[in-house]
Amino acid sequence: MVNKKENDKFTPSIAIPPGETIRENMIFLGMYQKELAIRLEITPKHLSNIINGKEPITYETALKLETVLGPKAQFWMNLETNYQLIKSRLKQQEELEEDLEVLKKTPYKCMSDLGWISETSDRNERVQNLRDYFGVASLQVIEVSVAAMFRKQKQIKEISDLGVLAWVRKAELEGLKIEVDKFNQKKLKSYIPKFRELTMKDPEEFYPIMKKLCAECGVALVLVEALPKTYICGATIWRKDKAILALSVRGKRADIFWFTFFHELAHLIKHTKKISSISYDNDIEDEADKEASNYLIPDEQYKTFIEDYDYTNKSQIVDYAYSIGIAPCILVGRLLHDRLIDYKFYSDLRPSFEIVN
Repeated sequence: MVNKKENDKFTPSIAIPPGETIRENMIFLGMYQKELAIRLEITPKHLSNIINGKEPITYETALKLETVLGPKAQFWMNLETNYQLIKSRLKQQEELEEDLEVLKKTPYKCMSDLGWISETSDRNERVQNLRDYFGVASLQVIEVSVAAMFRKQKQIKEISDLGVLAWVRKAELEGLKIEVDKFNQKKLKSYIPKFRELTMKDPEEFYPIMKKLCAECGVALVLVEALPKTYICGATIWRKDKAILALSVRGKRADIFWFTFFHELAHLIKHTKKISSISYDNDIEDEADKEASNYLIPDEQYKTFIEDYDYTNKSQIVDYAYSIGIAPCILVGRLLHDRLIDYKFYSDLRPSFEIVN
């Protein structure tokens, strides 16, 4: 019985083509390459390619070699099989070394702490776990395999590209589990007033309703924990004709959470093409931002408040917000964005919350 551990210790550093054995037999028999090609009924070029490992020994060629050079056909096929196997192992090892470099850039521990991926201290196992997670044969192709349209990010902070891709992949995997109706852009837009009403409810009450309404419009709503150095607020991802709207919300300010949600809705409502996108902190995308602002507080209502009310007065902010059917934090967020009020005086009107799936 072969000892597997002992067998695994030997890893050839080079793959020697079976053509070397053919060459040795030619020398032993005092035969030139042209003569051997004639005897094998193959072209000199074909024989040269076999000897140099550029073409494999086929079953037919193995039988001819058995007749001309002597060893059985199985001998030649075994040489060919071993050669191809060693070549593949060496290539696999090379790819593993490259993937180990990619591994260094991934937030593996954070992903395992969140339960997205199995924890292990073995680097090779980590590489394989990441390959399984992303659904790729090599970590080198992660960036092209995760189909998301990345808008140009302001380089205010150092962003972990692989962290972003891991977050997007998690959103995709979770979104694909959710059953939704066929995507209906018109219905989604008609639900804007219903979504606005939810801003005045607590998370445990509004989130189940919010998720149900999205599903009725063909949108899978998912929550994904943020990874370090990703700075993601939300994303819209298309998979299998399904729209996945992902939010990073734990510990977020309520106004940022709602604005991000409506920002992603704007992508789904305004863009007829099925384009994936990611929204970052400190990132500006004018069209979607403008639509989101108008969905939450129509421009005419906002203009009325600025012109007819004291927009720095907390009581008037709260009263007006409720009068137009929106949470006060939404109005505060708009005023802060327009730099009409100062952050430090209105934090009590911008609650933070966590939403648990």
